[in-house]
Amino acid sequence: MNPALLIPFLVGAFLLGSIPFALMLGRLKGVDIRTVGSCNPGATNLGRHLGLKWFLLCFALDATKGLVPTLAYGLISGSTSDPALPPPEAFAWLGVMVAPVLGHMFSPWIGFKGGKGVATGLGALLGVFPILTIAGTGAFVVFVSTLVLWRYMGLSSVLAAGSLPIWVWYFGEVLGRGASTSNEPPPITWPYMVVTITLAALVIYKHRGNLNRMAAGIEPKVGTPPEKASPGDRTDDA
Repeated sequence: MNPALLIPFLVGAFLLGSIPFALMLGRLKGVDIRTVGSCNPGATNLGRHLGLKWFLLCFALDATKGLVPTLAYGLISGSTSDPALPPPEAFAWLGVMVAPVLGHMFSPWIGFKGGKGVATGLGALLGVFPILTIAGTGAFVVFVSTLVLWRYMGLSSVLAAGSLPIWVWYFGEVLGRGASTSNEPPPITWPYMVVTITLAALVIYKHRGNLNRMAAGIEPKVGTPPEKASPGDRTDDA
């Protein structure tokens, strides 16, 4: 672990993640996304008011700001060439992965508020190649499948986040098969397990309002026009 490389990447990744693309895109169309719908500066709220293409554009931009610094650090540090990193090196890379997600959730440019980290988190996960790339892809499959089935963005986000550590464990078992005969996770996975469990818990916590509204039967589904959503509904933003 090289602090001279790590510290600039942590700061840069946080600042890149903090760029509020949903707010910026909304302003291009004359909409302050913080004052409509969920009032949350995320891709879902933007798409609800401006349309699918704006959702997809914002989702892609948010995912990219997670992917770029994470993958760049892995390539420059040589981490991508070693699937069994020592824990200090693994945690350094994972720190860069988490930094843009925190920047997105707590952007200093909009009063340390932000979206809920789904798109940025997905991009960051894909940047930790190979172990979290495959795990992130698995979580994305869970996200899309549950969204198609039930059309609740919040539920899909929560289930995808909750599945992430399971995917990490499974992939780690495949890589570590034969390296460990105990019931404990192979040494290759435990730093990734710690961080993904923490990240999943944070994402689920950010969606607690959505879960409460689902339990009360008032959470709008994807595709519900803004005018049919109850006033003050805070839908789930990526």
